[in-house]
Amino acid sequence: MDNSIEFRFAGQNDCDLILRFIRELAIFEHMENEIVATDELLMEWLFDKHAAEVLFAVIDGQEVGFALFFPSFSTFLGRAGLYLEDLYIFPEYRVHGVGTAMLRKLAGIAVERKYGRFEFACLDWNTKSIEFYRNLGAEPMSDWTTYRVSGDTLNKLAQIELD
Repeated sequence: MDNSIEFRFAGQNDCDLILRFIRELAIFEHMENEIVATDELLMEWLFDKHAAEVLFAVIDGQEVGFALFFPSFSTFLGRAGLYLEDLYIFPEYRVHGVGTAMLRKLAGIAVERKYGRFEFACLDWNTKSIEFYRNLGAEPMSDWTTYRVSGDTLNKLAQIELD
């Protein structure tokens, strides 16, 4: 099925569709209560501020998967990398090569832009995705732990005065 998969970058008229994919992903990850994204926020951050990009996988004119990504930077490599924040393929298309095609397309974007690497995170319980990524040659970063500061904690941290 890989030959029938096309790709297109999201445009300003796609905020509703992007939000639909975000909701589907949140339901899959059991995190739907954490969604605060709106059409307006997506318009601001994706299209006004260009903070990230969205790529759709399209089959027969229908968007069946999405990837939201943005550049990261490696001080050791001295160049940018591609960070994949979210990837979601509608369940009925997961066995048809859409995920593989999407990751190949993203890897191609990274190579075309001369990025030094392509990175993403995966939930520990998502064993099917972990196996899928490992089969494509992705390696877990076993010596690293991701930390996050957000919400009230972020606001409090921003107000800390250093001695």
